[in-house]
Amino acid sequence: MPVWDDLVGQDRIQAQLAAAARDADALVTAVVSGTAPPDASKMTHAWLFTGPPGAGRDTAARAFAAALQCVSPDRALGGEPGCGFCDGCHTALVGTHADVEVVRTDLLSIGVKETRDLVRRAQLSPAGGRWQVIVLEDADRLTEGAGNVLLKAVEEPAPRTVWLLCAPSLEDVLPTIRSRCRHLTLRTPPVDAVADVLVRRDGIEPEAAAVAARATQGHIDRARRLATDERARARRAAVLKLPLRVQDVGGCLKAAQELVDAAAEDAKQLAEETDVKETEELKAALGAAQGGRMPRGTAGVMKDLEDRQKRRRTRTQRDSLDLALSDLTGFYRDVLALQLGSRAALANEDVRDALDRIAQGSTPESTLRRIEAVLACREALDRNVAPLLAVEAMTMALRGG
Repeated sequence: MPVWDDLVGQDRIQAQLAAAARDADALVTAVVSGTAPPDASKMTHAWLFTGPPGAGRDTAARAFAAALQCVSPDRALGGEPGCGFCDGCHTALVGTHADVEVVRTDLLSIGVKETRDLVRRAQLSPAGGRWQVIVLEDADRLTEGAGNVLLKAVEEPAPRTVWLLCAPSLEDVLPTIRSRCRHLTLRTPPVDAVADVLVRRDGIEPEAAAVAARATQGHIDRARRLATDERARARRAAVLKLPLRVQDVGGCLKAAQELVDAAAEDAKQLAEETDVKETEELKAALGAAQGGRMPRGTAGVMKDLEDRQKRRRTRTQRDSLDLALSDLTGFYRDVLALQLGSRAALANEDVRDALDRIAQGSTPESTLRRIEAVLACREALDRNVAPLLAVEAMTMALRGG
């Protein structure tokens, strides 16, 4: 199947990227054959993909990277780059292509050292003779120093090196960087399109796919997780009960503590799955005997790993809380829709009784204040406010809304 098949509900973006991939192929062909390159080209050296969570920014960037590496013989006969079957497409999509570097982080930020390593990689000539592609999935997590390091590489790109940056919005990227990129804005995929891809690609039952797609409002990864993970469904159910539990101060504080504890448990589960394996692999690489002491001079390396794992647990807890806050926002958005008599489909139809109860017992103005309280909590977490303090402030505001 073509590399674009997983890019759901983004027909306009797909058309732009396909056109750029065609022109990129023409440029490479001209270089290899020694002929003059095309006069005009839709291809450029730096791209910035933005859009709401779940829109498929990373999917679009990886699909474009695969299309740039396509080596299908059908191209010579007028076929589109990005067949999805050739060695170039396949290895780029699965992450083993020598000329495609996909960078994602499970930490809170990307620092100067990592960015310098990327810039050095970007200066290399393509091993396969086509394009050197750097996909930076979390460009919004670049520190200011890292952004300045990246700026130099984007300002003076190496021949046939392409930067594909992904971020939630333009404001999340340094103005000097985004001004040198071609900007593509993805939209939230339609719920029906998300449900269809869950059925077609993941084999999920149509009814379960439709419920998950509606509940997550077009967020593909969250919809897949909700449809396939019982723990995710249980966590969502617990979050959607919170608006009914914040009737008094004690209920507010208890609900906040449980929400933070659930996020911490998520981080702990991830640590149990990955930290031990990482530690053992590093010990083996450093030459430690089974059950024995570490060789001299390796304490610093082990400390770096421990620090990284600690930062990852913090990021995981933040992500889990953010997911819960997204569910809460969706709940109150449905409440507001009921209060205003909107005919829009409800994301949380499965908890209609709770929605009706809150809608009938409050006003649209109070619902808007509650939505603002949830958004304020997210902003506080972004400013590194202690999670429990931020969530307690939110639950108290929900009670007083």
